[in-house]
Amino acid sequence: MLHAAPNFPDRLYRVWGTVTDVAPGLIQIAGISGFSRLGNEVRVQTRLGEVQGEVLAVSGEHVKAMMYGDSGDIRIGDRVHLEQEADVEPGDHWLGRIVDYRGTIQGTAKNAAAPNTRKRPLKAAPPENTARKGLGDRLPTGWMITDTILPICRGQRLGLFAGSGVGKSTFLGSMAGGVQADRVVIALIGERSREVNEFVHKTLPKDVQARTVIVAATANDPPGAKKRAALCAIAAAEHFRDEGHQVLFLFDSITRFAEAHREVALAAGETPALHAFPPSTVRAIAEIAERTGPGTAQQGDITAIFSVLVAGSDMEEPVADMVRGVLDGHIILSREISERGRYPAIDVLRSVSRCLPDAAAPEENGLIREYRRTLALYEEIAPMLRANLYERGHDAEGDRAIDLFPHLDAFVAGPNPGGIPQAFGHLDSLLHPDVTPVPVKS
Repeated sequence: MLHAAPNFPDRLYRVWGTVTDVAPGLIQIAGISGFSRLGNEVRVQTRLGEVQGEVLAVSGEHVKAMMYGDSGDIRIGDRVHLEQEADVEPGDHWLGRIVDYRGTIQGTAKNAAAPNTRKRPLKAAPPENTARKGLGDRLPTGWMITDTILPICRGQRLGLFAGSGVGKSTFLGSMAGGVQADRVVIALIGERSREVNEFVHKTLPKDVQARTVIVAATANDPPGAKKRAALCAIAAAEHFRDEGHQVLFLFDSITRFAEAHREVALAAGETPALHAFPPSTVRAIAEIAERTGPGTAQQGDITAIFSVLVAGSDMEEPVADMVRGVLDGHIILSREISERGRYPAIDVLRSVSRCLPDAAAPEENGLIREYRRTLALYEEIAPMLRANLYERGHDAEGDRAIDLFPHLDAFVAGPNPGGIPQAFGHLDSLLHPDVTPVPVKS
């Protein structure tokens, strides 16, 4: 049904339909099929207020939509307004605030006016491949390990793989404070509401909050709301990137986003595959990842860290396998390491940064290879040490690895307030304790 829209100068009409069927989280709408396409948003006018949703399927007579809010208040015959575009209005007014999946700042009126903003589509294409810059300079992170062995470059996209309770959120919070960035955008998808509050007030450094946007959708939110919150967060990061800012984008977690996409896709009729994840899950993850990364010459960059929640520390589970293939490296947090009390519990030998070796000077790459070689040798010897089968004096390299291991292990947990050159100088002194450290190029 068409209605004139004098208050909408950019449109000649508004499209209204009628609810004909209601199921948990889903509704069917008549009267808008000829005007709808996948991804359009709808707003259902109920007696208790407005409920927002997204078009999942379009047929000749009906449209199926998944609701972002509770569908329990929706009745047969309720009117539905079709939104032609799904958009959001990010800006500096979001800084220092928590935003929900609608783009509404928590604690403010739903339609509060925002100064100097413009609407951005939730679903946007990444910059053209040929126009994008390469990875930028290495970024100081505040940790010895990520300033040397696992460096992060401007515009890089990393995965942080961890089981529950091994320090994933704490490490992400430290990255927010340690990595140089003009703006920080954090997507908290599927977290417990208590954890959102704790992340803001305890984990996130105070001096970072004023330049940070947090977009949150908690565990009890419908799957459509979690997907929209993720898109809202990446739209905010793109907004700041287009303004020329260097952006740090922290996404916790891509696993909850994939699970929300699975619920939405299965409700739309997609065929389930491995672990019931439909084939479109790979594309949905890749679309999020590709919207981050280096911008064009006129833009800033989006340096991104995506956390991946791996059940039982299984690095081969479907989401972990999907994410590894689209990112520029991965950092693995080990439960075994966390249980012996070393944080961050990074498993160095299983982690990799794909910006190497290009991101480091030849001398630095030599130190990185020596560190990994020494650590790998100790890991090979460790079972014999535990069984009391290793005898000193027969293998000088093995003896050296045993002597150095406590220091190399502590190096991973060491803070680094002095920058990248100082971190490499410290690494050189650990590997060669009896030799005067050679200055390393930054």
